Amino acid sequence: MITIGKVIIAGAGAGEVDLLTVKALKAIQTADCILYDRLVNEDMLKFAKPDAELLYMGKKSCGCSDLQATINQTMVDKAQEGKSVLRLKGGDPFVFGRGYEEVEFLIAHNISYELIPGVSSLLAVPMAAGIPLTHRERASSFHTFTGHGAHSELDYATIAKLEGTLVFFMSIGNLDTICTNLVAAGKSSNTPVAIIENGTLLNQRVIGGTLENIVRLRDGAQIKPPALLIIGDVASYANLTAELVS
Repeated sequence: MITIGKVIIAGAGAGEVDLLTVKALKAIQTADCILYDRLVNEDMLKFAKPDAELLYMGKKSCGCSDLQATINQTMVDKAQEGKSVLRLKGGDPFVFGRGYEEVEFLIAHNISYELIPGVSSLLAVPMAAGIPLTHRERASSFHTFTGHGAHSELDYATIAKLEGTLVFFMSIGNLDTICTNLVAAGKSSNTPVAIIENGTLLNQRVIGGTLENIVRLRDGAQIKPPALLIIGDVASYANLTAELVS
């Protein structure tokens, strides 16, 4: 009789290998099967066992329900084969990572699981670019959103009034819509904005501008996902660090 395996859902961190937690590293080293996402640095897989099964689950920011269903079922199937399964997700699985949807699927199929937090891009990427999310004189709070999906769901009138730092994940493709709606809702067009592409990695790039000109600057620099959008006074510090980025 096969003993049902356990599934570990772990965050791989913001990108740089050294940001992988010790606990996640141990999970990689011992897993029989690793299901990993597009945003996972594949250099981390070098720590896996020689005979580990590595399955690429290349999700993009498209809300692919069919792919998510495949991921869910694969976790269950591999666990039912008696394997120790590692579901390795970029950043932290519970920050815009659909991590708890996977937990719910495991619960529904009576599969035991363990959760390992990851260093979220929300915290690591701004710091890697020298941008503080909070500042005693310039920002006493920060607010996080996803820039992907139905923008009618975002209450721009409320968001525009927030005095803290605004952080948008998965927003580069909808940057024009975000900036236009914020200005239309009353946010100053001179509000500082920063975009960090490939945060924490050697090819990280940072550009800084305002709500008025950031779309043009993005186009000129040909910024592409993955990238984090930061809006607010603290984003002005991006101009101090951009020249340090190779």
